[in-house]
Amino acid sequence: MRDPALASVYVDYFNETHGMVRDTMRRFVSEAVKPHIDAWEEAGGFPREVHQQAGSLGLLGIGHPTEFGGSGEQDVFLKVAASEELMRSGSGGFVASLGSLDIGLPPVWRTGSDALKARIVPQVLAGEKIIALAITEPSGGSDVANLKTRAVRDGDHYVVNGSKTFITSGARADYYTVAVRTGEAGFGGVSLLLIEKGTPGFTVGRNLKKMGWWASDTAELFFQDCRVPAENLLGPENSGFFTIMANFQAERLSLAIMATMTAQLALEQCLAYVKERTTFGKPLSKHQVIRHKLAEMATQVNVAREYTYRCAARMQAGESAIAEVSMAKNFATSVSTMVTDEAVQIFGGMGYMRESLVERLYRDNRILSIGGGTHEIMNEIISKQLGL
Repeated sequence: MRDPALASVYVDYFNETHGMVRDTMRRFVSEAVKPHIDAWEEAGGFPREVHQQAGSLGLLGIGHPTEFGGSGEQDVFLKVAASEELMRSGSGGFVASLGSLDIGLPPVWRTGSDALKARIVPQVLAGEKIIALAITEPSGGSDVANLKTRAVRDGDHYVVNGSKTFITSGARADYYTVAVRTGEAGFGGVSLLLIEKGTPGFTVGRNLKKMGWWASDTAELFFQDCRVPAENLLGPENSGFFTIMANFQAERLSLAIMATMTAQLALEQCLAYVKERTTFGKPLSKHQVIRHKLAEMATQVNVAREYTYRCAARMQAGESAIAEVSMAKNFATSVSTMVTDEAVQIFGGMGYMRESLVERLYRDNRILSIGGGTHEIMNEIISKQLGL
């Protein structure tokens, strides 16, 4: 079921075009994803053909430049609408893996050479190739400015040594946007390189086993004297940190949307379940303690959604919303944590069973306050924007 209150909310932010995208994404999820999602979760991934199908429908191009087959960068709510419907697959891992291009590809079309953009971007938007973003290192986590993987210029190549971990789509990507150190310590010495699978000296490790996001392949990457053509440098040398930061705003908004939808799905599951489940001679919905739990859950979900939409509106208007997007991510993930926990409690023993959607939502939710910058990093960003 869907929350009827959303109908009036959508009027304020979404137009007819957004509705058409919702319809297309809804059909894609209903016909191509949901019948298989449980099997994909167990398998730890999904067929590459799904990328091609999404690409052929234009779904992968949302938010990317029109010159390469995308819908354009200006309409933030087009991406919001598509992301919300995609989350109705019930699998955060599927959404993260299918959407890895949204964090791996923008640095290419923003700062890559014309030749690199022409070769890479259309293939990825068509779903023919997969791209991943490789920043996180075993020793670094959210500390992007102090990453260790080093790239040394040697003639017309860079020689790369180091490793990355927790890379979404890392096991099966064709292209990797990799953060490397080309200069001195700190954020001023970071660059980005486009590294292709099969490059000598580049090895993809095992598909990591995770608490949640099972349908998303997540891998370690290893670079040992890996020679990368110098023309694969994205932007000027030592400018990579600022490109990464520019991309983080959209990623954090996306995570706030994922969190809000995770909570929304859990709430919808509960609203249906409490009318069906009977205890002590009456439906759960007739117990005041349950009704009040659901009232609190619904309130928090609606507040999180509305604030996230306002941040999206500011971004669409071209305003700086660094602190606000960080606030939205923290608030939305806190809400999704509360709501998914309560959902499992309301479902009782059934909520602990893997056949229950709320069980998956509970597990998938845990990464949302970590990915894209932890809750603590968001608070540090917010405090700096407050002048502290």
